[in-house]
Amino acid sequence: MNFYDSLYPQLTTMGQGLWAEQLRATLPERLLLESHGKLAGWQNALQSLPDVRPSQVELRDNVTIGSSADLGNIDRDQLVARLQAFHPWRKGPYNFFGIEIDTEWRSDWKWERVVPHIEPLAGRKVLDVGCGNGYHGWRMRGAGADFVLGIEPFLLSVQQFLVMQRYLRDPRHHVIPIGIEDVPANLACFDSVFSMGVLYHRRSPLDHLLELKGCLRPGGELILETLIVAGDQETVFMPQGRYAKMRNVWFLPSIAAITLWLQRCGFTQISCVDTNRTSRDEQRSTEWMKFESLADFLDPDDAERTIEGHPAPLRAIFTAKRP
Repeated sequence: MNFYDSLYPQLTTMGQGLWAEQLRATLPERLLLESHGKLAGWQNALQSLPDVRPSQVELRDNVTIGSSADLGNIDRDQLVARLQAFHPWRKGPYNFFGIEIDTEWRSDWKWERVVPHIEPLAGRKVLDVGCGNGYHGWRMRGAGADFVLGIEPFLLSVQQFLVMQRYLRDPRHHVIPIGIEDVPANLACFDSVFSMGVLYHRRSPLDHLLELKGCLRPGGELILETLIVAGDQETVFMPQGRYAKMRNVWFLPSIAAITLWLQRCGFTQISCVDTNRTSRDEQRSTEWMKFESLADFLDPDDAERTIEGHPAPLRAIFTAKRP
């Protein structure tokens, strides 16, 4: 089964026929075996998953696929081992035929902070930038989104999405292995565009905001979640080296600075709707993500500081409209 076969006509219906043809030509190249040393193993693990039809699917309040009873005589430990071939699992959690995939991030907590403040997703066409394995996309579909396109350059995350799609077979949710820089400029066709946990990884944050704006139709809504620091309109923190052991963190602005950035990029109706200090309960190592996590990134003697002495991760959610 080619999971992308249903993507191209949907983009064409949205007036993006040229982009659909470009993707039809380029997506197979992105998934060539030689493009990643571990891809062959991931694809073998994907193909070895059992052919089981889930007796239930829940996407609105959580992501649950099937029940343990659906597995019948299938060896549960062997299935866990096959799923562990896709380690590390960072976004979730998932209940997969009774197996609790306890991911590094409690992404459901972030979703619960986002949902009360955004336009209802029912019937909307959504772009999720830097979507990881598509966890939030499943929750968007559960909230009634008509079409969700996630873009994610990391192939492991795409493979994790395909694990779930193997059983959900949802023709209106896709995750494709590209970055925002690969998206044609000024699509102007999505009702909602999400960028969560991406802005601080961009060398040019204003260009990122303009790229997001270009994807929105007039009147469409941007949902932006990013790291921030305390300060006024002129406060933007750029770490000299790593931030919380991450190499690729560039700019951490204040709420007032981001608001100004959004204004200068032409957004209107700008609101900071939530701030949240990331806790060790929300981001942590688990059996499904055995590498270092937040507890290792913070000063062991001062939870308000990273291991480098910077302000500890503080996140904010913004909403804004394209006029």
